[in-house]
Amino acid sequence: MNKKEISEIKKQFTPANCAITRICGCYVDGEKNIKTKTKDAFLSLPEEEMFKYFDLFKKTLSGSIGKNLFDMEFPLEQEMGGGSQKFLLKLRDSKLTDDALLDEFYQKIIDFYNYGENYYIILIHANYDVPGKSSDGEEMFDASDEVYEFLLCSICPVKLSKAGLCYNSETNSIEDRIRDWIVEMPDTGFLFPAFSDRSTDIHGLLYYSKNAKEFQSELIDNVLGCRTPMAAQDQKSAFQSLVSDALGEDCSFDTVKTLHDNLTEMIAEHKDEPEPLKLDKTDVKKLLSRSGANEEKLETFDREFDAAAGEKTSLLASNVAGTRTFEVKTPDVVIKVNPERTDLIETRWIDGIPYLVIQASDSVEVNGIPVSNRKADEA
Repeated sequence: MNKKEISEIKKQFTPANCAITRICGCYVDGEKNIKTKTKDAFLSLPEEEMFKYFDLFKKTLSGSIGKNLFDMEFPLEQEMGGGSQKFLLKLRDSKLTDDALLDEFYQKIIDFYNYGENYYIILIHANYDVPGKSSDGEEMFDASDEVYEFLLCSICPVKLSKAGLCYNSETNSIEDRIRDWIVEMPDTGFLFPAFSDRSTDIHGLLYYSKNAKEFQSELIDNVLGCRTPMAAQDQKSAFQSLVSDALGEDCSFDTVKTLHDNLTEMIAEHKDEPEPLKLDKTDVKKLLSRSGANEEKLETFDREFDAAAGEKTSLLASNVAGTRTFEVKTPDVVIKVNPERTDLIETRWIDGIPYLVIQASDSVEVNGIPVSNRKADEA
């Protein structure tokens, strides 16, 4: 799914567009005990509750693709017999009216969701009447081609509000505040089936993780039946390792700066595309070759890529490139440069010693204090 498709589904979580038919919930304590279960027609909820749920559902489809949101495909075995995809299809087609299926789903989450505190599992069923689009991209609401029927699951931490004092308007006094259990924004969730090319894709789903560095691997493996994605930080580490190994002794400052410039240029050229820029094994190899990697060292690159990232893995360019800052680090000094102005820094040898030289502008501050950079004889 791309940004436009995700945004299109998020727009359904409003009173005017609401396509949700049913909402079910299961509140679980830190000991994995079910405290309560709920099941309602969504439109029967009080309006105040509906708005709060809309916020939770939108958050489950928020964040960056490749960092918080991940397209996942079901392995073929999960689409057979008792596979996870078949189970989720059965759950969707039941429209959340089958108590036995709901209980089985809740138990799967409880068994494999790694969280030591209270949490609330929310599951909704919705029918979105997908409007057709004219040749100029305008939506034609009277020309629907398909009904996208989907489930959205949001798993939200439930935490006790902080102790404190409050004003009681009825008694006109300051008193101890009653502490409540608050449902927070989701930590994990998923949309099933995927909404790809503005159409139902039963072979995949969209997974959400609030934490971009750690995923619920057991939940992904055992409940969704998909392969755990590579975290953004792990992608960056793998890329750095591949670059270091491929360049070897040729891994100079100028070569890495060239690599950075080539990568940021590719990202800039791709910025208007709905899909994020992905780099597969061949793309990374070409990028290294363009940036000065020795062809002999690239002969073993395919094997090294498979070992570091995985045979069929693609790296997101935004995850491996320093698009916000260009950083140079030594044991005693850290230099951060605008990634678009790497031309301001270069290497020079002076009296046999390597130096990093930074071109100073008219405006220079040290510890927040403006300083003069005029020559002594000009002062």
